[in-house]
Amino acid sequence: MKCLIAEDHLLSRRILKELLSTQFDCDIAVNGQEAIDSFRLAHEAKRPYDAVFMDIMMPVVDGMEALQSIRAMERKMEIPHSLAVKVIMTTALDDPHTVIRSFNECEADAYIVKPISRHKLANELRKLKLMP
Repeated sequence: MKCLIAEDHLLSRRILKELLSTQFDCDIAVNGQEAIDSFRLAHEAKRPYDAVFMDIMMPVVDGMEALQSIRAMERKMEIPHSLAVKVIMTTALDDPHTVIRSFNECEADAYIVKPISRHKLANELRKLKLMP
């Protein structure tokens, strides 16, 4: 399986990559615009991502804006909802408004509050059927 880690913080990127590399071939984006571009390029190469781990607070384009752009691209490509990329928002923000906005406005599939542990990550991946 293939995933994109969109995270501007070096330590968080390293932790996520270490936790995910046993299950996924991981690509990295350091801001929201790179995440959008990576998503598009992966589809153009006919090697789309199975999952995107998207930090909310990033430079250039934030994670929520990036996710809205990704969902818009999926609609334009006429990708059925059942085949859309699974997007897990990752953030230090644990306020209810941000969580609700991530799901309702941005169409996130999951939300993990940092620090990310192997246990939290495995639970979300199982819920999304990305891990047995």
